[in-house]
Amino acid sequence: MLSGRRLDLLDPSPFDIEIEDIAHGLARVARWNGQTIGEHAFSVAQHSCVVEEIAAYIKPGLEPKWRLAALLHDASEYVIGDMISPFKSALGVNYKAFEARLESAIHVRFGLPPKNPVAIKTLIKKADKACAYFEATQLAGFTKKESLGFFGAPPAGYDLVIDPLPAPVAQQRYLERYRVLAEAVGLVPAPDAWHTE
Repeated sequence: MLSGRRLDLLDPSPFDIEIEDIAHGLARVARWNGQTIGEHAFSVAQHSCVVEEIAAYIKPGLEPKWRLAALLHDASEYVIGDMISPFKSALGVNYKAFEARLESAIHVRFGLPPKNPVAIKTLIKKADKACAYFEATQLAGFTKKESLGFFGAPPAGYDLVIDPLPAPVAQQRYLERYRVLAEAVGLVPAPDAWHTE
């Protein structure tokens, strides 16, 4: 990793996972394998920020730790890239087990349970599909009817206009969102906590 960490992919340790590496990698991984319109790819980093926002829209008052889980829902892709679901299924159980080990290590690194509770997993999946609906119709050439068939309807009253960001901007926004949530769950002290009177 650019941080200097060495991550053992077969036995990932939470101690070798850094948020800066995640943000850097996700900002450079393109959703839809880059098959989208516009000057910039829609990155997994930007997608993750939107999914976190949608999850909080669906469930007002969502605890910061579960908002953090939503932000990190695709964090493993900083190492393994973004593979479409049918391809993941074709690779079989070994791939899913590999991905699950990495996700577990990421969760533990950031103070979350190794696996999300079912209700949180379901909420994040719903938010993920809502984001995919907007991505498909605005960036990937799907009609609204096609998107509804694949992803279902987005939450009532929620609207989104996607403007894919350059990688450095997406990386910065992801890190900023992480810091807000990490502070809210007590992973990092508030910036003013360092100042003493």
